[in-house]
Amino acid sequence: MASHVKKRRVLVIMHESLVPPPDSKSYTFEERQEFRTEDDVVTGLRELGHDVQTLGLSDSLTPLRQAIREWQPHVVFNLLEEFHGEVVYDYHLVAYLELKRVAYTGCNPRGLLIARDKALSKKILHYHRVKVPRFHTFMRGRKVKRPKHLDFPLIVKSLIHEASYGIAQASVVHDDEALGERVRFIHTKIGTDAIVEQFIDGREVYAAVLGNQRLKVFPTWELNLSGLPDDAVKIATRKVKWDLAYQARHKVTIAAAKGLSDELQAHIQRTSKRICRCLGLDGYVRIDYRLTPDGQLYFLEANPNPDVAYEEEFSSAAEAAGLKYNDLLQRIISRGMSRGLGKV
Repeated sequence: MASHVKKRRVLVIMHESLVPPPDSKSYTFEERQEFRTEDDVVTGLRELGHDVQTLGLSDSLTPLRQAIREWQPHVVFNLLEEFHGEVVYDYHLVAYLELKRVAYTGCNPRGLLIARDKALSKKILHYHRVKVPRFHTFMRGRKVKRPKHLDFPLIVKSLIHEASYGIAQASVVHDDEALGERVRFIHTKIGTDAIVEQFIDGREVYAAVLGNQRLKVFPTWELNLSGLPDDAVKIATRKVKWDLAYQARHKVTIAAAKGLSDELQAHIQRTSKRICRCLGLDGYVRIDYRLTPDGQLYFLEANPNPDVAYEEEFSSAAEAAGLKYNDLLQRIISRGMSRGLGKV
């Protein structure tokens, strides 16, 4: 362990299906994809010298309650993205940790709740004069009627799901018939309300933010979609995000954004800090934007507790700022413990 790192008992919680196997290093990169984040975090924390236990959860708090009582962790490293099969229940679990006075990593429950609702977060940010696409929410069980302020093209998404779930080339629509079909797809196949937004043509850029009161914004990262077919809409579909073969075939890469002026970089950093403060986000957050050819920056969504696998966009942006992977994990733990919950 590095001399400046104090050994802690760290309980890493994740979905029960994602607990890394003991022999994970014998798996290929492709075979590790499903549990790569969990494996990277656990490995990194152990390399730092912490006493680490993993805990898989699904639909019961009993294992978590027992682990807290019997092992008394100094901090819980939260990698859980759903509970009881519901993505919106993640904030309940974090609220439970607060009630138990247990320190945890990542975002607080209020910020998780606000960021999860894409419409609510956009309403708040529009009030604070952050540029957002025009949008409308279509609730399940309601007739799909496009409001007059929405002009085509439009993009249809799940109101609450992250990681491009439910997003495909068909998500961008150009007429009312296609709009109705895609909204009904979100309602019936994805099982959530839908948000329909003005489609912003431009570059897909990300800002990684670390901290609670004092925020650090790492260099801007970009999802490069230039290798997609000429007739494809340049959006982060589910295939773009997670299909390794598709990424290789179309040369999809995520790397430092090139050609941004110092002024634009500073604007992205200031805006990202404002967004975190307006939405009550802390811990570590990724802010997704669209950057138009004329330099207009549009907020798309905030992703608290983003993927922190080694060499993913958040950890890569941190490393570009001089923060190596294991040091990033230690900073995340330190920010979690600095809230004043739990043992020190």
